[in-house]
Amino acid sequence: MSDDRVLVERRGHLLLIGLNRPDKRNAADLAMLHELARAYAVLHTDPELRVGVVHAVGDHFTGGLDLADVGPGLVSGQLDLVPSGGIDPWGLVTEPVAKPVVLAAQGTCLTLGVELALAADVVVAADSTRFAQLEVARGIMAFGGATIRLPRLGWGDAMRWLLTGDFFDAAEALRIGLVQQVVPHGEQVDAAIAIAERIAAQAPLAVQATLANARLALHDPQAAADRLRRLVAMLAGTQDAQSAMTAFLSGRPIDFEGR
Repeated sequence: MSDDRVLVERRGHLLLIGLNRPDKRNAADLAMLHELARAYAVLHTDPELRVGVVHAVGDHFTGGLDLADVGPGLVSGQLDLVPSGGIDPWGLVTEPVAKPVVLAAQGTCLTLGVELALAADVVVAADSTRFAQLEVARGIMAFGGATIRLPRLGWGDAMRWLLTGDFFDAAEALRIGLVQQVVPHGEQVDAAIAIAERIAAQAPLAVQATLANARLALHDPQAAADRLRRLVAMLAGTQDAQSAMTAFLSGRPIDFEGR
């Protein structure tokens, strides 16, 4: 077993990012949080990488924060979650990662794990997954984006789970839109990789522009609308767009280069 808290594997245009502390139900200590931020920075900056796949080793995605390790930092307000040069996986401290992220969850997925799913772009859950935003039962509140992103899925559903700290299953996560696909336990990573490969097969500049514009629209719909024509004009002038038109007319498959 590797001593790394986060396993990083390149697979073509994908970057597989695996939480790797199974003996602790992948509870996140400061070392794991820093390694995760560094992995996201690799995905963000490497032009050969197009999609990230976040998963976890073992039977559980994460039991949440390792409070024995990070608790003192929470109390002091001096908890530094993102090291220099890192990209915040929750997109709160730094700019969000520029590439799409597909997340695969299983077993226990608590607190920061739910928020990591909320910050991802597509989520696959094993039918074994049980989610909970437990912070109110611990005398604190969610601080990784759940109060910002969960209400976008529906106010009543968000308050039902944020204000009670109750557990909910994969079927409920699918119903409220936290999860996009539920699969049998053990198949979640393969299913997430399959989705990521479909995304990676598309024109990467178009994928990243689509992702950025959709994110902007959540906060400022008019600004997103104002940028559409300029973005489309820029994309239409790329080599990938020209290649796509030629391939479409000839019926040939397209191998996008990101140019």
